[in-house]
Amino acid sequence: MTSTAMTTVEKQAFLAQPHVGVLSIPRPDAGPLTVPVWYDYQPGGTLWFLTGRASRKGRLLGEGVRVSLCTQTETAPYQYVSVEGPVVAIEAAGDELLPMAVRYLGETQGRLYAEQSAEDDSVVVRVQPERWLAVDYRKLV
Repeated sequence: MTSTAMTTVEKQAFLAQPHVGVLSIPRPDAGPLTVPVWYDYQPGGTLWFLTGRASRKGRLLGEGVRVSLCTQTETAPYQYVSVEGPVVAIEAAGDELLPMAVRYLGETQGRLYAEQSAEDDSVVVRVQPERWLAVDYRKLV
């Protein structure tokens, strides 16, 4: 039987692609908050995303909080990578919005989005991936 497992290199390469991630953050009074996010990741590094400090996500996050992020392809044969790990840093955002918007929307639309969406209270949240789950159903084809 053919395995659908991904190697470490395959997992990291998949996570580095600009898929929309689905972030889950624990809440003390309910199930986890689960929301889509744009994120960035370089193999071997931390995963990061932007959020408003006063947003629902921003209020739930803090250093040491364990979160999960899942990302997938949208067409068959499906692939997905899910990572879990602690928030290792929350920093005031600088110039991260423009490259993030360009990563997901392309140069023209990304610049327009960044100009219209700049927030003064944005933070960069960095997560250290520790546990990985991944499947590549393309390996069955």
